[in-house]
Amino acid sequence: MGNADTKLNFRKAVVQLTSKSQPIEAADDIFWDQFWSENVTNVQDVFALVPGAEIRALREESPNNLATLVYKAVEKLVKIVDNSCRTQREQQTALNCARLLTRVLPYMLEEPEWHGFFWSSLPAASENESVPLAQSLINAICDLLFCPDFTVVSTKRSGPERAEELSSLDSCEYIWAGGVGFARSPPRNAAHEAARTELLRLLLTCFSETIYKPAQQAATHHNKWIAYLTSPDNRHALPLFTSLLNTVCSYDPVGLGLPYNHLLFADTLEPLVEVALQILIVTLDHDTSNVVNEDSDESLPDNLFINYLSRIHRDEDFQFALRGVTRLLNNPLAQTYLPNSAKKVNLHQELLVLFWKMCDYNKKFMYYVLKSSDVLEVLVPILYHLNDSRADQSRVGLMHIGVFILLLLSGERNFGVRLNKPYTATVPMDIPVFTGTHADLVVVVFHKIITTGHQRLQPLFDCLLTVLVNVSPYLKTLSMVASTKLLHLLEAFSTPWFLFSQPHHHHLVFFLLEMFNNMIQYQFDGNSNLVYTIIRKRAVFHNLANLPHEHTAIARSLAAARGKGIQTTTTSLPRSRSAESVAETPMEGSRPAQPAEPGTLKATLPDTPAIAAMTERESAHPPPQSIDKEGGEKGEKGEGRGESEVRDTRDALLPPRCGPDGEDGQDAASTKSDDDGSRRTVNHRDSITVSSDGKSREAPPGEWRPTGEWVSSWRGKLPLQTIMRLLQVLVPQVEKICIDKGLTDESEILRFLQHGTLVGLLPVPHPILIRKYQANAGTAAWFRTYLWGVIYIRNVDPPIWYDTDVKLFEIQRV
Repeated sequence: MGNADTKLNFRKAVVQLTSKSQPIEAADDIFWDQFWSENVTNVQDVFALVPGAEIRALREESPNNLATLVYKAVEKLVKIVDNSCRTQREQQTALNCARLLTRVLPYMLEEPEWHGFFWSSLPAASENESVPLAQSLINAICDLLFCPDFTVVSTKRSGPERAEELSSLDSCEYIWAGGVGFARSPPRNAAHEAARTELLRLLLTCFSETIYKPAQQAATHHNKWIAYLTSPDNRHALPLFTSLLNTVCSYDPVGLGLPYNHLLFADTLEPLVEVALQILIVTLDHDTSNVVNEDSDESLPDNLFINYLSRIHRDEDFQFALRGVTRLLNNPLAQTYLPNSAKKVNLHQELLVLFWKMCDYNKKFMYYVLKSSDVLEVLVPILYHLNDSRADQSRVGLMHIGVFILLLLSGERNFGVRLNKPYTATVPMDIPVFTGTHADLVVVVFHKIITTGHQRLQPLFDCLLTVLVNVSPYLKTLSMVASTKLLHLLEAFSTPWFLFSQPHHHHLVFFLLEMFNNMIQYQFDGNSNLVYTIIRKRAVFHNLANLPHEHTAIARSLAAARGKGIQTTTTSLPRSRSAESVAETPMEGSRPAQPAEPGTLKATLPDTPAIAAMTERESAHPPPQSIDKEGGEKGEKGEGRGESEVRDTRDALLPPRCGPDGEDGQDAASTKSDDDGSRRTVNHRDSITVSSDGKSREAPPGEWRPTGEWVSSWRGKLPLQTIMRLLQVLVPQVEKICIDKGLTDESEILRFLQHGTLVGLLPVPHPILIRKYQANAGTAAWFRTYLWGVIYIRNVDPPIWYDTDVKLFEIQRV
C-alpha cells in the first residue's frame, strides 16, 4: 500500500504545479523537493504520472513555474555532484531528477522560443560564474556517469567518508569497459549499468533538439548540446567516448551460450548498449570542422569524439571494434538447434550507421576491414537485411544504409577481390540455391531486390548497379545462376517501353553493359558461365543495337505496353519470359520477405541523392609512382589481363551518361555542377522523376515525352563493341561444335569456352573506372534524418518523444 501512497503524493505535487497560475517561489524547497524525493522509483511511473498534456498546459499558462521546475532539478543535480553523490538517498534523488527532466525536456525543445532558455545562466549564480543551464546539466550528467559506487565500481576503499571528490576525480581510471585505450575490464554491476542507462537517456533527450527542426534547417543545424559535450570544455570527453565505444564493442549477448539463459535472467547491459550506441551515432553525426558559430562568427571547436575516432590506429583496436560490430550484426542471424534458445539483439540499424561513421572518419579502419576476409562478416548480414526488408516499406531506410555502405566499400579494389571467396550458406535466405562465391550472393540478392522489391526502392537501382560495376573487374568467376540473373536484368531494362518510359532508364543499361565489358576484358578466363549466357541471350544485344528511334516506333512501343495493361508512368520492371520459366527452390529454412505488419510505425526520409552527386569517377590504374602510397597495393599482381597496357585515365573511353533531355550530361561534369547547389535528386513517387533543383515534383502527365533525337543521342553511345566482337568470334565456333558433335549438353560448350581465348581479337581494353563515394550534403542530410527516425521509433519504453511536435520527419503508420 505504501508504494501507492507515495505515487499519490507525487501525483498531487504534479497537479498542484499545473493548477497554480501564480509563480511558485524558487526558494520553496519543501514544494520542489516533492518531485525528486524517493516517492517514485522508476522512469515508467514518471511518464505515467506526468501526462504530456499537462506539461504543455504548464508551458503555455505558467511558463515561470516550468522554468523553475527545470532550474531546481538541474540545481539539485549540481548540488549532488558537489557532495560527490555518496549516499543511497542522493543517488535515488539524482535518478529521479534525470527521469523528470527526460519527461519534460522534449516539450520545451519542441517550442523554438524555449531553446535560448537553456543557454541562459542560473538566476542564483553570481556574475563571475554564470554558467548556462545546459552546460551545468551536461557537466553534472558527465560527473555522475563516472561516480564511484553509483555508476562505476570504486577502485578505492569503500565507505562514504573515504569517497573521492567527484570534482577532482580522474575519470580515465573509471572507463566502463576494456577495449580501445583501456586494457582493464572492470567487474559488471547491474545497478551501475541501470543508472548509466538512465543518465545517458537524459543526454540523448537533450540532443534531440535536432528533431524539432524542419529537414532543411536540421541539415545545417548547429546543436549546442552536442557541441558542448564533445568539446575540450568537457573534461570527461575522452573517457566518455572510450566508455561508449568499448561498452558497445565488448557486448556479447550470448555470453557462455547456455540455452534460454536470457529468459531466466534480466540483461541490464542490453539497454545500456542500445542507448550508448545511439549517443555515439548522434554525436559522431555532428561534425563541427569548417562550421562557424552563428552568434559570434568564430569557427567552432572540433568535435573530440570524431577526433578520437579518426586517431585510432593500432591493429588490435581495429580488430576489437570490428569484432564487436560483426558479433552484434551477425547475432540475429545465428541458427540454433533449439528454437529461440539464444538471445537475439536488434541493433543492426544503429550498428550500420556506426560502421559507416567509422569508415568515413577513419580511412585506416576501412583499409583494415578490407585487408582480410573479415569484411565478409559485415557483407553477409547487410545482404541478409537487404533481402529480408525488400518488401517492407517501413524498412526502406535500412535498405538505403545497407546499399550506401556497399557503395562506399566497392570503391576499394580489395573489396572486389575479397568477393571471390567461396560462399557457404549459414543463414537461410529467401534466394535460389547456388554454389559459388560471395560475388554470386551479391548478384543474386541485388537481382531479388530489383525484381521483387518495394516500389520505393527504385532510386537505389543506380546505386546497386554502381556497386556491381565497381567490383566487376575483379570477379574471377560467376556462377551460372548469377550470370543468368544479370542477363535477366539487362533483358528487362532494355525492353523498349521501359527505356522510353522515363528519361533516366537508359542509365541502367549503360551500367550493365559496362559491367559485362569489365568482366570480358579483364576476367574472361574464369567467366565461361557469363560468356555462355551472353551467347545464349545474344538477341538482347542485337535488339539493343537496333533499338528503334523513329517517333512512330517509340509511340508504338509505348502503346503496345499500355495495350497489355502496363502503366508506362510507373516504373515496375517488365517480367521476362525466361525468368518465369525457371522454377527456383529457395534455401531450406528461409521464409519469403514479408511486407510490414499493418500499424507498424515508420519515419519519413528525404529523397535519395542522385548517384552523380554521391560519387566521383576515378581510374583504377594509379600512375606508377603513386602505387606505393596505396598501402596494400604494392607488390600485388594485377587481378586481370592487360592492366599494364592500360594506363589511360581519360574518361573519354567510357560512354558519357546522358542528361535527361538528351544532351550529354557527363557524370563527372554533372558532379561538379551538382556541388554548386543544383543537386539532382531522384524523387520517391510512383512516377520517378529526376528533378534539377532537388525539390520533389511529380511528373504531370505530358511533361516529358521521349523523342527520336533523345533516343539517338544516347543509343549511339551504348558500349556494345566488345560484346558484339565476342559474339562475332564465338557464336560461329559454338554453332559449329553443336552441329559437328550433335551437342545438346551445355557442359561441353562450357568446357570449350573455358579453354578458349580472345587475346588479340577484342578491342583494346578500356581503363577500369571506379565510381567512388564522395561525402556530400544530400547524403549527410539523409543520414541525420534516418538515424533520428530510428532512435525515435526504438525508444518506446519510455516513449520519450511520442506525441511531441517532431518536424524533422513524419511518423506514419503502414
